[in-house]
Amino acid sequence: MPRKLPSRQELRKQAEAAEAAGIDEESPKKKVKKKKKAAKKRATRKVKDAVPERKRLIWVIYTATLREEARFPYDQRKEAEEKLAQLLAKGKRTYFMQPVKELISGEAVPVAVEELEESEPAKVSSEDQDSLEETEEEDEEE
Repeated sequence: MPRKLPSRQELRKQAEAAEAAGIDEESPKKKVKKKKKAAKKRATRKVKDAVPERKRLIWVIYTATLREEARFPYDQRKEAEEKLAQLLAKGKRTYFMQPVKELISGEAVPVAVEELEESEPAKVSSEDQDSLEETEEEDEEE
């Protein structure tokens, strides 16, 4: 069975009786809750904004297969158009000019596909070579 809680009126009467008797103590059932101190907040640090990468605009002449033929600084557009006219007059290929943004930092320019094809083939270690030969032999047996 649930316990019966004293009503507020009864508690008030008890408190007034205690005051009249000269007792200032609070009833043992009532406990004053102490306020917890709020946790100190850390000072927020300002995060520096990342410096945007500096870029420059250049004119690039491409073939129809997107192979780069020539590059010109942005202020040399006339020279780029002259070069484009020369290439178009020269032959059968299709060329076009397009502005491109590139990073100003000293990063290397992307390597053209033809340069990759002309470079030496990747060297294969002796262990890899042996495993390749074994797999070829197994394929021939099957």
